[in-house]
Amino acid sequence: MMRGSVADATAWFRAHLLDDPSGLRAQPVRLFITGADEWREFPDWPVPGMREERWHLHPAGALAPDGPPESDPDAYRYDPNHPTPFLGGPTLLGETHPSTDQKRLERRRDVLTYTSGVLDEDMEVIGPVTADLHVRSNREHTDFVVRLCDVTPEGESLNLCEGMRRLVPGTPEPGPDGVRRVAVELWPVGHRFRRGHRVRVQVASGAYPRVARNPGTGAPIGTATEMLTADQEIFHAPGHPSSITLPIIG
Repeated sequence: MMRGSVADATAWFRAHLLDDPSGLRAQPVRLFITGADEWREFPDWPVPGMREERWHLHPAGALAPDGPPESDPDAYRYDPNHPTPFLGGPTLLGETHPSTDQKRLERRRDVLTYTSGVLDEDMEVIGPVTADLHVRSNREHTDFVVRLCDVTPEGESLNLCEGMRRLVPGTPEPGPDGVRRVAVELWPVGHRFRRGHRVRVQVASGAYPRVARNPGTGAPIGTATEMLTADQEIFHAPGHPSSITLPIIG
């Protein structure tokens, strides 16, 4: 990774400082597409031909492009004294496990999962990923983590990208029913979901130690000593449709 990034930087500086563009690629965007296991080049980012498709969280742990039916929210309790762990993902420093089977994490009571049906054909997602959650918490200071996974026919749940949103009082403001609409920006993705696989979304309130645990009190993270549990609700109903937006190609 370091060799590749330095080579790209050197070619760019040579082109702009020495007027020698010979080392530049014909197209400026170069991505490795996981699932397809191939490099591709594009003229721009987001890549041409990408369309955003909203996939909704449904009751009973389902995930689908269709809007959700009337349903009660899902609930879990986050305890910062026993924080939801981080099993693997992209990191810039130290040992990295960019894709890790999430089954052990998904068995925890403080992690919700929403899974699509089996895909009838390959589906490629290349571009920015965002989530739109409708949540309610008994804490004004709390976190929400969203993770996109690829579930293989053998049952492996492999993480692709994730994002976290730390909430403070009034940001965003709750509605009269106490529900807050929370936008979460995930890392971009370049992946092919193969036929026979499924799409999965995880929702939790921790990714420790990658994300410092939220004590729930508003005290500074580095000096907080009191740790409060957070009772979280995730809504999936026509009035509160939680979803993830995927950048579909083709």
